[in-house]
Formats: sequence, C-alpha cells, structure tokens
Amino acid sequence: MGKVNDFTTTYTAKLILFVMIFLLPNTLLAEEKKQVDPGPGVTLLIYHRFGDDRYPTTNVPTTRFKEQMAYLKDNDFQVIPLGQLVRSIKKQIPLPDKAVVITVDDGYKSVYDVAWPILKSYGYPFTVFVYVKATDKNYNDIMSWEDIMEMKAAGVDFQDHSYSHHRLGDWPKNMDEAQYRSWIHEDLSRGSRILKERLGRKPDFLAIPYGEYNSIVLEEAVSIGYEAVFSQDPGSVSIDSDLMLIPREPILGNEWSGIEHFSKVLHRVDMPIYDLEPSLAALSHPLVTRFGCRVKDMDSYVSGTLGIYVSGLGWKPAVVDGNHVYIDNDKPLERHFSRVTVSGRLKDSGRLAMRTWMLIQRPEKEDVKAN
Repeated sequence: MGKVNDFTTTYTAKLILFVMIFLLPNTLLAEEKKQVDPGPGVTLLIYHRFGDDRYPTTNVPTTRFKEQMAYLKDNDFQVIPLGQLVRSIKKQIPLPDKAVVITVDDGYKSVYDVAWPILKSYGYPFTVFVYVKATDKNYNDIMSWEDIMEMKAAGVDFQDHSYSHHRLGDWPKNMDEAQYRSWIHEDLSRGSRILKERLGRKPDFLAIPYGEYNSIVLEEAVSIGYEAVFSQDPGSVSIDSDLMLIPREPILGNEWSGIEHFSKVLHRVDMPIYDLEPSLAALSHPLVTRFGCRVKDMDSYVSGTLGIYVSGLGWKPAVVDGNHVYIDNDKPLERHFSRVTVSGRLKDSGRLAMRTWMLIQRPEKEDVKAN
C-alpha cells in the first residue's frame, strides 16, 4: 500500500488518547449558551483524508464534509486564513468570535480530488501542512508537486509538516540531549529547505507530526525560524494563545466527524493559563505529584466548574487557591503519552473554556548513550 500507510496505522492507535478528553462531567457538558459579548472563539480544524473509506479513523466521508462546510455558512461562521490568525495573535488584534481556520495535514490526494472543489465552492481559505518526504518520494495517495503548485497558484496556503514525519516528541533511547536536538533540527531544516526550493519561499508555520511534542521540540522549531507551531491538542484559540503551541481540533473518524461533535468544538473557547505544572519538559519519572497552573482572569469563571483532566486519571475538581488551580496525585502515569486539560465555565456566556498540554516520558537515563 506504500510507505505512507505505516505512519497512518501507528497514528490510529494514538487517537485513543483523545477520546477521554471529551468524557466531561455532566455539568461541563451542558448545552452551550449563546455568547453575550464578542470574545475569543476561533477554532482550528484538522483534517486528513476525505471520502476514503479504506482508512476510517483518519477519514471524513464526503457527505459529512459537505455537511460541515454548509453548517459553517448557515450558522454565520467566518472562515479566516491561518496567516490572519497568527498575525492577530502576534499583534494582539482582537479576534472575531465565530471564526474558523481550516487546516489539512499530510497532503493526501483526496485533498486535491475531494476537499478542494468543495472548499472552492464556498470560497473558504485553507492551509495544507505538507509531509515533505512523502511528496518528494511520490508516496501512494499523496499529492504531487504539480498538484501543489496548481493549488498554490489558486491561493491555497502550504506550510510544513516536517520532512520525515518522525514522532519528534518521542525521545529515542540511543540519543543524549545534544543528539536528540540535532536529530530534530536536521529533519525540520530539511523539510523547510525543500519547501522553500519548491514553493519559492520559506514556510512560516509548522504542524508537529502526530501532535507530539516536548519543550525541546518547540525550542528547535523556534531555532528554525517558524512564526507559529501547531499541535493536535483540543481547544480553541485566543490572543492569549502561545504562538509556539496553537491547538487544533481533529475532525476525523466516525464520531469525531459527526455534526454533533463538530458543533460542540466550535462553541468552546480558550482558557488563558500560565505556570504549567508539570512543564512541557520531557518527564523523567512517571509519578507526577501535582498537576495545575495559574489561570488568567479567574473571576471570569463560574465557581465550582474548574476541573483538571489527566490521561488515565480522569477528571477531578480542581483545588482553587487564588488564581492557582491544581490537583494532587499519588498514581504514576501509565501511558507514554498523556495530556492535561484545565477547564471551566465562563460566567457571562456559559461557554466551556479549556486549555490542554502534552506530557511525554523520556527514556530511562541508563538507556541513553553518552557522548
């Protein structure tokens, strides 16, 4: 079936990590109320394949994609270019409330054959993050450079999804930190260089393969010169979002491509937070005794609705101490990849605000080779 299917199979298993994110308590899943005042409400959507039943976990049926695009139009959502969103965050320009950014990862042929004609019919801008090696090596089901150049000439935005599509956040056991950084840097540099040669300009944005990252991945992305980096963490975007870690909502599979889920993610908003516990650094031990952060504008949230979710541990009500929210923990993380989500309900609108970050355990110290 071609090399591109190897990473698709592995990617499928990781989708399970997202499922528990949405098993919120009933109080958090109450029907979203209408926003009273304009506020941060931009949602970035991720797609992969369209109308390709061979890969149901990464596919969106054509009929459902048409339904989603019609939903955006019928409900007065504004589809804006990715570059406009990044500029607004960078310059602290207020964002439109009912706004959406459409992104597509990898560059499968169905983007050209299925999605593009539908998006053109609505006049919606969108960005494709290119899996550079797959395109350069003519992998099965991947768009050609000719396809990309045709779409680029018509105004489609193309950005970087790395060269090799490695799991960059998964620190290889045979590398020390210097080797690990070099491995990441070389792959990102190679993809960026080829895109510049092919498209005539250096890519501005990076979508992290599989959405897996740690602080070193983000630091190396900064050193390459990307203006913004995009994850696959669920959540919305505000002008308080970190340009080096912008969340996107995966739209794929059976339940996650349905209109009910589609509508739900469009009505969530960002929860600005800082001082993450633990930080984005690779974990050296599976036992994390505290998960938490500080919340900006704490008075904006309904008392009793603040909670914290951790993969494998579930949702727990947060302890609130001023603007510090946290939960204490005595159970080791059982998963190699975990996510932490902090959420609460806004007083003025009843909308669910949330922010998510990823935790990845690094190899045991004795497994790492010295220089």
